[in-house]
Amino acid sequence: MNQGPLESGKISVALLAELLAGLPPSPPELRLGPGVGEDACAIAIGGELVVAASDPVTLTADQAGFVSVLVSANDVAVTGARPRWFLSVVLVPPGTNGSEVRDVFADIGRALERVGAHLVGGHTEVTDAVNRPVVVGQMLGLAEGGRVVATGGARIGDVVVQVGPAPAEGAAVLAYDAGVQLQGLEPTLLEAAGTAADRPGISVVESALLAARLGATAMHDPTEGGLAAGLHELAHASDVRISVDREAVLWFEPGVAVCQALDADPWATLASGALLAAFPETDVRSALLALSTEGHQAAVIGRAEVGSGVYDSRGRAIAWPERDEVARLASAGFTRRGVAPRHGREM
Repeated sequence: MNQGPLESGKISVALLAELLAGLPPSPPELRLGPGVGEDACAIAIGGELVVAASDPVTLTADQAGFVSVLVSANDVAVTGARPRWFLSVVLVPPGTNGSEVRDVFADIGRALERVGAHLVGGHTEVTDAVNRPVVVGQMLGLAEGGRVVATGGARIGDVVVQVGPAPAEGAAVLAYDAGVQLQGLEPTLLEAAGTAADRPGISVVESALLAARLGATAMHDPTEGGLAAGLHELAHASDVRISVDREAVLWFEPGVAVCQALDADPWATLASGALLAAFPETDVRSALLALSTEGHQAAVIGRAEVGSGVYDSRGRAIAWPERDEVARLASAGFTRRGVAPRHGREM
C-alpha cells in the first residue's frame, strides 16, 4: 500500500474504493449512496426523494462562486432532479476586502439565477487556513416521480452519447492562468477559451434533465480528469467496458488549442460542460433529435459492452488519468497565480 504523500487533485480510485469499503452499512432511506463515479446521493424523506451533492471550488475569487453553483447543480441534475436549494461555505484568507466577498456572492447569485435555484444557507469566514478564496457548495433537489438516474445504470448494449463539447472548463481555467505561455495563440481563439465558462458554458442542468426525461439509463458529468476520467467513472460504476469512437467525440476547439499550446492532453483536462448519457439503442435516435431540437450539441461516441475499462474502436486502451492536466501543470508552476484545480474525486 502506497503511504507516500498524495499529489494535488483527486485521490486515487484505489484509495477512494478502500475508504468507501470501510463505511458501515447504509441506512434504509439511502436510495443512492457513495461510490466511485457517483456525484450525488438520494435519500427518501417523507414520501419524497431528496437528491444532494457537494463540491469544493478552489479557483481564483472571480470564478469560485459562479463555478461552485454550476458544478454542484450539475451533480444533482445528472440524477434527473432539478437543482433547487443551495448552501455555500465561503472561506477567504486574511487581507481579503469586502468588495471581493461581494464579488463572490454576486457570482453565486448570477449562477443561481441561471439554474433556477436559491441560496438557503451556509457560512462565510475569514481564516488563515486558506491562501485564496475557497467555496464549498451543497445543492439539493427533489427527484421527479421518485426516480433517480445513477452513473452506474448503463447496461450492456446501451449507446453512450456525449452532450456538449470538452474541455470547456479546462479552457477557461488554463486561458486565465497560463500567462505568457499562450501569447502565441490567435487572439480570437484565446478569447473564446477565456470565456468558455459562459459560452459554451459549464452547466449541463437542462441537457441532463432532458436526457433523463428521454429515458437515459445512466448519466455522468466529466469534471477533473476530463472526458477520459468521466468515461472510466461511467464504465466503472456500471461494471461495463465502453468502446469509444475517437472521431465522434465533440471537442471544444479553443480548449484543444490551449491544451496543445501547453503540451496538455485534452482528454484529461477539466471537462465540466460536457455530459455523458447512456441510452438503449432503440431510443438513441429520438433522443439525439430531441436534444438537437432543444439546442444541445450531441453525438453518439461509444457503446457499453461486456468487460471493463475504456477502449477506442480499434481496441486501444484509453487511459484513466492519474490526475487532471490542470493539476499537473499547476504543480509544475506554469500558472501566474498558482491556481490548483477545484474538484475532489467524484463519489
